[in-house]
Formats: sequence, C-alpha cells, structure tokens
Amino acid sequence: MTTTSPAQTRGGARVAVQRFGTFLSGMIMPLIPALIAWGIFTAFFIEKGWTPNAQLATIVGPFIHYLLPILIAYLGGHLVYAVRGGVVGAIATFGVIAGSDFLIAQVNATLPADNQLGEVNMFIGAMIMAPIAAWTMKMLDRLWEGKVRAGFEMLVNMFSAGIWGFVMAIVGFYPLAWLINGLMNVLSTAVNWLVETNLLPLTSIIIEPAKVFFLNNALNHGVLTPLGLDQAATSDGGGSILFLLEANPGPGVGLLLAFTFFGIGAARASAPGAAIIQFFGGIHEVYFPYALMKPILIVALIAGGMTGVTTNMLLGGMLRAPAAPGSILAVMAQVANNSYVAVILSVILSAAVTFIVASIILRASRKRDLAAAELGTDSFSAAVSKTEANKGKKSDALSGLRGSATAPAATTDAAAAASTPAETAVTEREITNVVFACDAGMGSSAMGASVLRNKFKKAGVEGVTVTNKAIANLDPSADLVITQQQLTDRARGVTPDSMHVSVDNFMNSPKYDEVVEMVRRQRGDA
Repeated sequence: MTTTSPAQTRGGARVAVQRFGTFLSGMIMPLIPALIAWGIFTAFFIEKGWTPNAQLATIVGPFIHYLLPILIAYLGGHLVYAVRGGVVGAIATFGVIAGSDFLIAQVNATLPADNQLGEVNMFIGAMIMAPIAAWTMKMLDRLWEGKVRAGFEMLVNMFSAGIWGFVMAIVGFYPLAWLINGLMNVLSTAVNWLVETNLLPLTSIIIEPAKVFFLNNALNHGVLTPLGLDQAATSDGGGSILFLLEANPGPGVGLLLAFTFFGIGAARASAPGAAIIQFFGGIHEVYFPYALMKPILIVALIAGGMTGVTTNMLLGGMLRAPAAPGSILAVMAQVANNSYVAVILSVILSAAVTFIVASIILRASRKRDLAAAELGTDSFSAAVSKTEANKGKKSDALSGLRGSATAPAATTDAAAAASTPAETAVTEREITNVVFACDAGMGSSAMGASVLRNKFKKAGVEGVTVTNKAIANLDPSADLVITQQQLTDRARGVTPDSMHVSVDNFMNSPKYDEVVEMVRRQRGDA
C-alpha cells in the first residue's frame, strides 16, 4: 500500500501548477514580438497616439481581435500536436471568435446606440479551445493509424483535419463562445471592482509569493495577460495596469540592493551582479533564492509590490502590452498614454519600500546570520538549490549565482567535467549549426548561446551558427544540440540524429571549450 504525505501532495500540486503555467507561457511568450508590434501601432496611430493616422489605425482593431487570438491558438495547438494541431486549433478558435461577435451583436440589437457593448477579444477562448481541438485531433488520428490503405494517407489526413476543424469551429461558435463571454464578463467585473474599491494592491499578497515559488505563470499568462490585452484594446488610454502587477522589476531590485548593503557572505557577494541581471535583463528568478533564505523577506516584496500598484493606480500608470522579459527596458518600451512619470515612480518607490523593509529585517537578524556563517552553514547555496527545486529544473541564471559567489564551486565543476568522458570528443557530422535548447527557447538558452558564440569568435572559428530554440521546435538541421542535463533526453527524442551535449550550467560550462576545440579539429585548425 502506498501512502502520500501532505508534503508530497503539496509538491505534486505545485508541480502541476508549474507545468500548467509553462504550457500557458508556451502560448504567450513566443507571441511577445506580435504584441510589441501591436503596441507600436497603438502608440503611433490611434486617435490619442503620438502621430495619429486614421488609415493605419484601422490595423489596430483586427490585429488584436483576430490576429493575436489566432496566433495564440496556433501556438497552443502546435504545443499539443505540432503543425496539424496548430491548424485545427486555429480553425476551431475562429469559431469561438465569430460566436462571441454574434452574441455581442444580438445583445447590442436590444440596446440604445449610445450604450453598445464592445467586442470580447478571445485570448482566453484561444487558450482553451486550441489545445482541446489539437488533442482531440491527435486522439482521432490514433483511431485509424496504420489502417489506411497505401496511397490514401494524404487524402485521409487532409480531409480528417478539415472536417474535425469544421466540427470544433461549430462547438466553439455555440457553447464555448457563450461560456467564454460569461467568464470574461465575470473576470472583468472582478478587476473593475478591485480598481473601483482601491483593493487592487492586495493582489500583491498573492502575486509576490507566487513568483518566488514559480507559480505565477498560470496567473500571469492565464488571467492577467488576456484581461490586460482586452482592457488595452478598449480603454481610453490604450493600456492596462494589469501588465504591471507582475512585471514590475522594482521589488526584486530593492531586495537585491538590501543584500548588497546589509547581507553577508556569498549572498552579499553575488547580489550586485544579480541586481543588474534582474533589473536590466528581466530575469526575475535570480532574486528568488535571496527571499527563500529568509521567507520573512517575502513581506518586503509584498510591501514593495503593493506600493508599485498603488502608485500606478493613483497616477494612471499603464502598459500597452505585456513587458516580457520583466526588464526595466521592456517596461519603458510598453508605457501607454505617456504615463512615464507614473511607471518610473512605481518602479522607484516599490524598490525603495522593499529595500527599507528588507534592510530592517536583515539588520535585525545580522548577529544570528554571522553566527551561523561561522559554523559553516551555507544558507545561500541551500536557497539556490531550493529555488531550482521549486522551478523543477536546473537554471543557468541560478547556477551562475552559485558560481559567482564561490570560486571553488566552479573549480569543482570544471574538475568533474574533466574527469568525465566528454560527450563532445568524437563526431563524424560536421558541425555548422549549434542550437541551445530549453523549455521556452528564451532566457537561459539565449544566454548560453551568447557565451558559446563569443568563444567561437575569440577562437577565430567562423561559419558556425549558434542559435537558441524551444525543445519542441528543434529540427534535423541542428548538428549539435546543447541542453541542461534534465532536458537532454527530451531533446534527443526530438532530434535523434543530432549530436547532443549536456551541461549543468549554461553560463560557464567547461564543455563549451571542448565544443570549440572539436570544431577546430574538424577543420584542421588545432
């Protein structure tokens, strides 16, 4: 008989939420360039834009009402069942969009001309319908897999996808469009109530702890982003405060600055570099270990988050579209309605409040921390490991914190790598295309690709392309795929003919030098 402890149950629930959030991120994060493009159109060409243009402004409405939901649908379907799933998911989602418009038109027919309902933009509808349509298509294909007569495979594949897309579009038009319109109405009403009653800052009580435990993606991409986009499309200012609830870099940099001045040991040594990565690079996870060292510091993050939200509420700060990654540069690029003063103040004040509260906590516990350090307790490394455990996988940004704080750790890693047979020792395939792969294909893999690209440049090696992708997007053109150890088996399953290299840390793995040396030997340069 197997029993499950409460801790195990919580861990299982947390992992399930994280996976759900990762899936939602997979639909939203690759779409950020399209959101940026829509934000630029809005900033320049709407009636209250910088350079109003009535003709070009006609792009703004269809862009957000049709293009963005269809792109979300294609990405969501693709995550479930590759291109076939993406196509069927997009067809089905168009049914949801048309059904929503039909319902709105029916209601508007009974309302006076000066009190008409606006369009409901089907972001949540796409995030629900597309995966369902793709998954059901996948199950249907399994029913006749291996049973189709030779020569009829293409005919069956094309007609089955077209017919099932037709069926799911009708399902989307009637029941699902009605459900999504109702859900959006409930959520919008709840947000408006929080704003009108000045209770929106209380959302920081949920958002800030959720970030530290990597549970924010489901909330951010599943609720805040769709609602924020809908608000941005219909508000007079062309933006939404919801985009600033989670992306504000102020609380994180405030915490890291407190450790810079009042921390001890490895945490203090690594905090300045982490602050730069968090504030300008937008990788918020680098401050999570500092909060986990002393969970009471989450109170400082909540106080800073509430300060930022309150400032934006009072002064009208908002963004046109999500700021991703959560860098101050991305935030400033998306500021709506010329509310730069409000947004900048929200970042500064939230950082200041977090800094003050965190400094008081750190000063109050300084003697105990110093005594623990003298006994050899490495609470910072333990917090980094706990953060990686919360994330559910290795993180080069977090491993970089551990490496920057203690040189011996880096030496140990190098020694371990030297004592382990290198995966890059021999290859018959000429390496011209190197791909760094991770879950989302952004952030950590991009940083690793930049490191190896610089190493090739310093070694005088030319003609090698180094890029970063999501594992799901790998293709046979990759000669060499570099992943973190926990992800290598997944990557190998996608591109079995490519060469695969596993690393612990994307930022400073000694295996990069082996890759460079191997390429030089292939070309007779060694």
